[in-house]
Amino acid sequence: MSAEELKVNGNGNGTIAPLQNVALFTSLVRRTVNRPGHLPGMATFHGYSGYGKTFAATYAANKFGARYIEMGESWTKKKLCASILTELGVQAQARTVSDQMDQIIEALAIDGVPLIIDEADYLATKGLINLVREIHDKSGAPVLLIGEEGLPGALSKWERVHNRMLDWVPAQPSTLADAKHLARLYCPHVSVEDALLEQITEAASGRARRICVSLERVRELASVEGLDSVGPAQWGKREFFRGQPPARRK
Repeated sequence: MSAEELKVNGNGNGTIAPLQNVALFTSLVRRTVNRPGHLPGMATFHGYSGYGKTFAATYAANKFGARYIEMGESWTKKKLCASILTELGVQAQARTVSDQMDQIIEALAIDGVPLIIDEADYLATKGLINLVREIHDKSGAPVLLIGEEGLPGALSKWERVHNRMLDWVPAQPSTLADAKHLARLYCPHVSVEDALLEQITEAASGRARRICVSLERVRELASVEGLDSVGPAQWGKREFFRGQPPARRK
């Protein structure tokens, strides 16, 4: 179990549930699961890297008992099928992709749980998306795709996939409220002033991952200097993490 999953399963300061994008994706999964029978059961959650989409997926997978896989760039049809079967807890008994697809469809039809596919951009670039559509059509299981900002445009090339979408939900940049919650999560023994959190959020361009890196620097500063509270005065002229590589040295 990953660190993110441990935080999801915790309580109080150990949960990521209040984050904006966690709420958005959880709502999307709930609507897809509870949709009327005549509506399609695929949905897409898309946004820029670092917006916390995987955090949201981890939380939702735990909450709804969903099956979650994260695709890789090198994946083939057979690797995709094998990974889904592993996540379903089904022993791959068939050698061919078509037979493995039958196993997946049968298992999902019986379980009725959502299937969440992260890094779903690779489904489009590798032409694997119609396998996922077939899984949705024949099993009736909700299928949620998570990817980068350009994922909806990439999927629009496949009309039969496009027509199966219940909704397309964009992930949002982190807010001050998100930064406050992340500060409670990752700097539990330090009071981080709102003024500093506003600066951190702005420097991070709303990327939750970058906010977390800056918060770790705040925690280190507080630990080294024995501070209970850190604000702009204590931070001084130190740099926030903006995700940019350093300029070439002369």
